[in-house]
Amino acid sequence: MRIPTIDLELWAAGGTETRRAIGETVDEALRTAGFLLVKGHGIDASATAEIRAAARRFFHLPRAVKQPYAVQVGGRGWLGPGAEANAYAEGGDGPPDLKESFAFASYDPTGDPVVDAEWFDGPNVWPAEVPAMQPLVEAYLDRMRALSDGVLEVLGVAIGADERHFTAHTGQATWGFNINWYPGTERVGPAAPGQFRIGPHTDFGTVTLLDRQPGLGGLQVHTDEDGWQDAPYDPDALTMNIGDLMAHWSGGRWQAGRHRVLPPPPDAPDEELISLAYFYDCDLGTDVGGIDAHAFLRDKLAAIIAD
Repeated sequence: MRIPTIDLELWAAGGTETRRAIGETVDEALRTAGFLLVKGHGIDASATAEIRAAARRFFHLPRAVKQPYAVQVGGRGWLGPGAEANAYAEGGDGPPDLKESFAFASYDPTGDPVVDAEWFDGPNVWPAEVPAMQPLVEAYLDRMRALSDGVLEVLGVAIGADERHFTAHTGQATWGFNINWYPGTERVGPAAPGQFRIGPHTDFGTVTLLDRQPGLGGLQVHTDEDGWQDAPYDPDALTMNIGDLMAHWSGGRWQAGRHRVLPPPPDAPDEELISLAYFYDCDLGTDVGGIDAHAFLRDKLAAIIAD
């Protein structure tokens, strides 16, 4: 599967020819799989390990303790078992995803009460039972916002424009962040037919930056040429994919990365994984390929609420 690795440190230090060559690599990858591996990102592995440790303490709490933090898809808080079915975004009607998540979202109000009520409605929620989560996650989110703009600068060159082509529209971008917990079979039971930790789908926004753990029940990527294949993994790299908004923004030149996360594997039923998924969008009111970006996003989020 043609999923290349790019190095942001090389990009930052490189001249015009280096950046042009990296842009060509990115363009080819996004026209096929919609995925890249990104090195030189500056995110300390110890920071993500601490977030995982704090999140694991929360997810292992009794359900009754977690319940006060429960929300629907699009809210800020705990998405419990059965809350989400990503395959619905593709018109599927299978069982819900075998995961739990803790979700965060943009918290930089615009001052417009109508806009803020929909997209910046109150601060993020922090579980009192795990006080270490807040400072760890807030520091990480600051880094991921800046990193996402850096990635979009690369994409601006890759599309044949300039570095500001996309970031001119991210001064007050909305974003989401999910800590996804994939417990083993002892928690979720055996997978039903057609059931996944996350069902087949494409993401909705511009870029997704994923810090993932490898596993037998891990991430797979779909291309027309190769079908479903295990996503390549590099412990020093983040996994990046583009979403539906970016595919529109490219005029259909690029493909949103279709992916899924396999259910707990029969030969490793106790496998437990935690992924950190940062979803970046754009400024409210941005016209992306003839669509209103945030009306599109809201419809997509509503579509994956499990019945």
